[in-house]
Amino acid sequence: MMRIVLFLVTNIAVLAVISVLFSVFGVQNIFAANGVDLDLGKLLVYSAIIGFTGSIISLLLSKTMAKWQTGAKIIPADARDPESQWLVSRVRAHAEAAGIGMPEVAIFPADQPNAFATGARRDAALVAVSTGLLHGMRKNEIDAVLGHEIAHIANGDMVTLTLIQGVVNTFVVFLSRLAGHFVDRVLMRGDRDEESVGHGPAFFITSLVAQIVFGILASMIVAWFSRQREFRADIGGARYAGTENMIAALERLKAGVAPMPDGMKAMGIGNGGMMALFSTHPPLDVRIAALRANRG
Repeated sequence: MMRIVLFLVTNIAVLAVISVLFSVFGVQNIFAANGVDLDLGKLLVYSAIIGFTGSIISLLLSKTMAKWQTGAKIIPADARDPESQWLVSRVRAHAEAAGIGMPEVAIFPADQPNAFATGARRDAALVAVSTGLLHGMRKNEIDAVLGHEIAHIANGDMVTLTLIQGVVNTFVVFLSRLAGHFVDRVLMRGDRDEESVGHGPAFFITSLVAQIVFGILASMIVAWFSRQREFRADIGGARYAGTENMIAALERLKAGVAPMPDGMKAMGIGNGGMMALFSTHPPLDVRIAALRANRG
């Protein structure tokens, strides 16, 4: 479940930084010829540049941020302990079955079971599992979780997420600038010269605040997408490791999953959340029912 929240948090931060830099260096030439009104065509192009830059940078940083946030340690190629060797061998088997390159395999410290996969490319991804998962689940269940994460990679979920996030970002930036323009030119017009060209401080402050607020609300769209992709990844895990093993793994996870840092909650397994619209994973009971229906 950690994959997506990390992506979203990084994305919102990058958007804010890029927007500030564009403002400082005067890049945002989004005015009409009269220098007062917004040129909506220019604004849309400007919004797309910021929006897709934010999502692409978030994707490129995904592996590095995941390792940093969770403290994941890569299993070295010359690892000799049986647990590490088995883990790497099962990831390799699933990767070969999925037709992707061998991912890096890592373990991160957490008392309860969790796992995630991330990375910008299908052939250079990362699969990580918690110590709680290794010690608290049977091997057939761990194998199914690994298959589920490999399915995320094989399905290209992170790249697809990047494209969706880029489109969402574009509209977030576009609408936030419209909000800033409205506040600056309509609500604050009594505090400024009617003949003045350009926007005042109210535009930049309102735009930045609105961008963050709209970005959080827009994450519901990405969360909905994530929930749909979980069903596909479950089917992939069932295909690689067996349907009964995938169901057994989900049943085991109902007992609880490892709490993730705030910036990582959408990259791991998860069992849903109180705020359903922001939940990146469907409830485990729903996922189990879907697998059983698919089996039938």
